[in-house]
Amino acid sequence: MIWKEILIRYGELSTKGRNKKDFISRLRTNIRHTFSNIAPLDILSERDRMHIRIENEEQFEVLMEKLPKVFGIQSFSPVAVCAKDLEEMKKLSLLIMEQYKNQDITFKVEVRRSDKSFPLESHELQREIGGHVLRNNPNLSVKVKHPDVELRIEVRKDAIYMMAQIVQGAGGMPVGSNGKSLLMLSGGIDSPVAGYLLMKRGVRLEAIHFFSPPYTSENSLTKVKELANELTKFGANIRLHVIPFTEIQVLIKESVPSNTSMTTTRRLMMRIADKVREEIGALGIVTGESLGQVASQTLESLTAINDVTHTPIFRPLIAFDKLEIIQIAEKIGTYETSIQPYEDCCTIFTPANPKTKPKVEKINYYESFTEFDELIERAVRNREVYKFPETNKVKDKFEGLL
Repeated sequence: MIWKEILIRYGELSTKGRNKKDFISRLRTNIRHTFSNIAPLDILSERDRMHIRIENEEQFEVLMEKLPKVFGIQSFSPVAVCAKDLEEMKKLSLLIMEQYKNQDITFKVEVRRSDKSFPLESHELQREIGGHVLRNNPNLSVKVKHPDVELRIEVRKDAIYMMAQIVQGAGGMPVGSNGKSLLMLSGGIDSPVAGYLLMKRGVRLEAIHFFSPPYTSENSLTKVKELANELTKFGANIRLHVIPFTEIQVLIKESVPSNTSMTTTRRLMMRIADKVREEIGALGIVTGESLGQVASQTLESLTAINDVTHTPIFRPLIAFDKLEIIQIAEKIGTYETSIQPYEDCCTIFTPANPKTKPKVEKINYYESFTEFDELIERAVRNREVYKFPETNKVKDKFEGLL
């Protein structure tokens, strides 16, 4: 294997000021967490990029597979190394460009010469290496502006570093660099996408799900756990808080007019989420609501739901249409899980004609006849918490014998 390191480019992190090192440190920590199964990693952080040393082919393959999902990385390249000798450089350039041998593409050579003592100037290296590659690859042609491939050569103090492939990263900010919020994870298409978008902006997530057995099945809960686990592939652990919601949901059905029951259900979910948020030290609540998509997501409905909390509510999908949300869900790998036909608590006891423009005063009036506070406290107290990603425990063959 010719690859000796992976060079990571920061992108948006490069625009940061005095606190830039904190963002870089968070990215480095997230990379170590993501690749704990191939630890230890030798990582060198610089102001504008990061280097990961490669020890073996297995390590290289894992890094190439998972790095595109780590937020905070604009792009990365596998890098080969050779001695500071022109003939060695020519040999290595052919090995690197061999991956393009069956493609009719344009290329150019770029040289970064940080070791000024190297005898050949940048333009001389471009001519020597570019000419050698061109003579040995009839499928290639030179294009100085916007070529298909740039063969990049870095002349450093210790050796020559060479790369051509550029893999796009996930962009955004390192998860955890912008605090923590609580994601309301329903099991549908929208909420995992909302969580993904907040994670992309550096927000660490915990998730909350409302479970109403026997009206919702164990399969629906399993689906939500799978979605929470899917989100961890973007570089962070996630805890899922499962709220027993049956008692409250039945009481709502019995206590408020049916056409406002959906609004009350969402309001009580928000009150419960706010209490869990406070316990875990999160700063905001994240939902997958999109304006006007359903009756509970009109501007009037969202105003009524917001009325029960002063906590910031992040709705990253507010202006997205459904097809845009589906495209992101397919891209991040949550769509197929989300469309499994298991109902969540939002789809049970659904009124035939829900209010699309509920008035806050009337909703408060209808709810005033029922005491929900004790039920809310009990639901929060009796929640179950799961941690993802799940770890496969090795079974002790002697377990139970002592």
